[in-house]
Amino acid sequence: MKRAAVTGATSMIGAALIRECIANNVEVLAIVRRQSARLDRLPKSDLVKLYECELDELDTAGGDGQEYDAFYHLAWAYTSKADRDDPVLQEMNIRYTLEAVKLAHRLGCSRFIFAGSQAEYGRVDHVITPYTEINPLISYGMAKYAAGMLGRKLCSRYGMLHIWGRIFSVYGCYDNEGTMLNYAIDQFIKGEPAGFSAAVQLWDYLWEDDAGKIFYLLGERVNESKVYCIANGKPRPLREYIMEMKKAFGGNPECVFESEPDPKAINLQADVSELVKDIGYTPDTSFEEGIKKMIRFRKGRGEL
Repeated sequence: MKRAAVTGATSMIGAALIRECIANNVEVLAIVRRQSARLDRLPKSDLVKLYECELDELDTAGGDGQEYDAFYHLAWAYTSKADRDDPVLQEMNIRYTLEAVKLAHRLGCSRFIFAGSQAEYGRVDHVITPYTEINPLISYGMAKYAAGMLGRKLCSRYGMLHIWGRIFSVYGCYDNEGTMLNYAIDQFIKGEPAGFSAAVQLWDYLWEDDAGKIFYLLGERVNESKVYCIANGKPRPLREYIMEMKKAFGGNPECVFESEPDPKAINLQADVSELVKDIGYTPDTSFEEGIKKMIRFRKGRGEL
């Protein structure tokens, strides 16, 4: 892979993917929204070229006149908690995905890498594989699955590989505000108690740079249309992560847990054996290392 185009370039995983591309001397067309407030997330490099384009403009986008090898579609609109279960808003993402496939075809790409989600599976209490039955509970997961299936159909028509990575739980310095980890760290910084559920469900955290490298390798090494679970592959009870975060923060921040487990809580247990077999990579960063970087970053002293 010599050139890659990326939508969602300023997202947590997008920025990590671009850093990995630069490390491997791959030129990147970073497709960003007009007047994006997150451009400072992108590394400064002659290998990165910005292309301003809103999602609803992908149908007329022409690129920069260069041909590209791989197209990573990481962008997704309406991801706030209030919008995730709005079927009308989520349906728009399906159309945006199909326009992204068309753009990838116009750019001469041979492969299309789509960022799916564990939300496509719904509530599953056992280990999830790429072949686990799909049963999404909310419009976000339904739209991800529909976009993936229709995008794969269109890729087949164009003779492009369709590589589908279903993301489980990625964390990092550029994670969205309001996540459990960001909330807890901010409470610790303020010296206030952090409240949690009973936190007994199994969870699987993957550091942002490891996720970026995995997506890079999907575009570099996979030579067939497949679905993968993007996760660490070593689930642990959520409370263990929280207590490790508390230890990494130092001092004695207060954690308050609910006494009864939430019956609606979702467990995340992913089988990543197919991923490891096909790209030959396992995550480099332990949760202890990653959460220490997040804490430094939230305190305002972090460096990526």
